[in-house]
This record gives sequence, C-alpha cells and structure tokens, in this order.
Amino acid sequence: MSALKKSANITIAAALAEAEERYRRENPKSLRLYEEALRVMPGGNTRTSIHVDPFPLAIERGEGAHLFDADGHEYTDFLSEFTAGLYGHSHPRIRAAILEGLERGLNLGARGALEAKFAAALCARFPSLERVRFTNSGTEANLMAVSAARAITGREKILVFSGGYHGGVFYFRGGHNKINAPFDFLLGRYNDLEAVEALVAPHRDNLAAILVEPMLGSGGSIPGERDFLAGLRALANAAGAILIFDEVMTSRLAPGGLQEALGILPDLTTLGKYLGGGMSFGAFGGRADLMDRFDPRRPDALQHAGTFNNNVLTMSAGLAGLTEIYTPERARALNAFGEDLRASLNESVRQAAVPMQFTGRGSMLSVHMTARPIRSAEDAAKGHKGLKDLFYFDLLGRGIWFAKRGFFALSLALDEEDGERLREAVEEFAETRAPLFAEAQEAA
Repeated sequence: MSALKKSANITIAAALAEAEERYRRENPKSLRLYEEALRVMPGGNTRTSIHVDPFPLAIERGEGAHLFDADGHEYTDFLSEFTAGLYGHSHPRIRAAILEGLERGLNLGARGALEAKFAAALCARFPSLERVRFTNSGTEANLMAVSAARAITGREKILVFSGGYHGGVFYFRGGHNKINAPFDFLLGRYNDLEAVEALVAPHRDNLAAILVEPMLGSGGSIPGERDFLAGLRALANAAGAILIFDEVMTSRLAPGGLQEALGILPDLTTLGKYLGGGMSFGAFGGRADLMDRFDPRRPDALQHAGTFNNNVLTMSAGLAGLTEIYTPERARALNAFGEDLRASLNESVRQAAVPMQFTGRGSMLSVHMTARPIRSAEDAAKGHKGLKDLFYFDLLGRGIWFAKRGFFALSLALDEEDGERLREAVEEFAETRAPLFAEAQEAA
C-alpha cells in the first residue's frame, strides 16, 4: 500500500480525489465483489454502517488483531467490530466455547443449562441488574426496554439525545431517522441539562423513559458529564419516569460498565455487542419490580419471546468470555491502555499544531478535525468532513482499520506495538496534511 505524499500546493478536494483513486487502483477485487453484490442487494449492502464510498473493502478473514482483504492487504484492526469484537478474531477460548455449545445442539426449543449461569454472571457484574432477559441484539434490547417503560408507566414520551444510536430503529445522528420505531420522542441536546429540563417541562406527566448512552458511541465517543447524567437520574425520579442506560457499547469501559464507574444507577440497562462472545446477543435488565413484569407466571405478564434469545452458542461463548477472559482485571488493563493511547495521540496532534483531537474514554475513541471543545453531537458536527475522509484513506493505506466516521475500539488482541503503529500513522498524517488544515480553518 502506498505511502502518503506531501500535500503542499494541493486542496483538500484534490487530495481526497487522489486518495480515492489510489484506493480504487489498489483494491480491484473488492470492487469486483462489490459490483457483484449490487445485483442482489440494495447498495450491495445489508448493514448501512459498514458501507464506504466509493465502495467497501471485502474482508476475507481475521486472525487475532489483524484483518485480511480480498486483494491481499493486511490491516491492524482498531475497529473491533464496532466494540463487539473485544476478544479479537478466533480467540482460542471463545472457539472452544462455541465447539462445546455445538456438542449440545444448536436450538433446543427449551430452557438450556447455561442461560441462568450467564444471567447470574451479568447480574453480579453490572450494579443495576437484579433481573435480566436476553434478546438477539442491542436494538432488540432497547426496543424491549422502551416498550416496557411505556407499558409500565402508561405514558408515551421518550427522551432521547441528538447523536444517540440505540440500534437500527433508534437512530438520532443528524436528527430523527424516518424508519425509527414509531414512538413519541423528545430530542434533547447531550450534556446540556438546562436545555433538557426545559424541553421536558411541558411533558413531565407523560414522560415514560429517558434513554441515554453514558457516552455517545457512534455519535463521536463523547463522554456524558457526570453532573449531566446525575441530573437525568434526578429528572427521572422527579417525573416518575424510567431511566434507561444504553450500555451496549459502554459496558466494556469498566468492570461494571459506566454506571459503576460513575456511581449512577439506572432503572433499566441494555447490553449487547461483546457480551455475546462474538455471537448475536442483546440483553435488558434492571430493577426486580420492573423486570418481574415479564414473569410468565403472572396473569398480567408482559410478553417477550424470541426463538434465538437463549441460543446455545451465544450462552456458551458469552459466559466463557465474561467470566474467564474479560475479568475485572482485564477490563481495567484494557481501558488503561486506551487512556494512555488516546493521550499519546492527542499529544502527537498537539505537537503538530493541527486542529485535530481524539475524544473518548478507555477502549473507545473517535477522531475529530477540530480543536474546539466537543460536548455534544452538534459540536462534533463542526469538524471538517473532507479532512476526516482523507484521514480514513490515508490510514487505511498504512494498514490501520477503523470506521470511516472516525471511530476506533480496542480489542484484547492489540498490544503496545500496535498502539505505536497507530500513533506513527497519525503523526505522519498530521505532518503530511498540515497545509490542508490551514485551508479548512480559512473555510470555517
């Protein structure tokens, strides 16, 4: 893959066009496979978040912290399946757990031997969980939690936040998504408690739930300030609403998730991603009085079904991963590694004197092409998109794999040498593309 070229006397648009042309030239097999997929899938795609213009790369296999594409290129994986790939690719204990599950049969149509053990491990790990139920994804977990809140409270309004992502039908980056679940949403500004309180005031008696990520994940790795999240806890209490923490991504950021790290307990928590050990997984749980509304022995029980909720492979891989691999000690170590890496990257761009920064917490981080403080999705949107796209293509050319929107998630398979490789790639980008930052600042 090509080294970066010095960008003196070139515009951002021209540099980006050059980078995209290099991308096309170096990935002919991925392009061919994409064109074949277009014949049978809309956009050649079944998952919008992994589409990339001008076309996505076709990844053929993963091993440890590395990915290999159809054109023979190798990448260090700093995306880790958008936080779900915490264990890296083909972790030997996860592989063994899946094989153990296969020995038991795939879908038993009954209670299995492991689901109560897995549920007990989750309840022991996350402070707000007194009871828990399983789903197939984080999207389903949020759908069930929000639906339960509406049913239990008899209210309709759901407070969410700009930049929030709670799954395919709860997408609030750039406002409301037309195919969101048809609930009555109030869209607040993240980390702005005063504005949120004013927004909610006319609707307090009809507020069923507050659904919030303790750190915006897909929205730019923007940590929720403790006073803001504590304020939401108080607001839910005062309004008689149910506070839901979406920890589908952020549960990895401390042994007991951000709720433990911040000392703020929600009424319900939603989980997913890595907790299935790489298998499809979601969960929602919380206070016993709320979750017991799903007890099928009750005459007024809320219904919750799902053919694959307790599938054998997920129960086996998830239990092994949480109890044997991602122990509290490993969680602390991985997130300390992430804190050090993010600090190092920010020091590199500071030394290069370019308006660029990395936000996040622990093992999740995002890049932004602005030096201004970022507390909300609106702040993040002020970064220069062209430079972020160029950053993606330049680092991809250096063998660094991450999301084009600028998102990184660390896995247990990465080591200090991998972190140094990322830091060197960022330094080269900042040095080589420095003249373009001046153009971006003039345009702003």
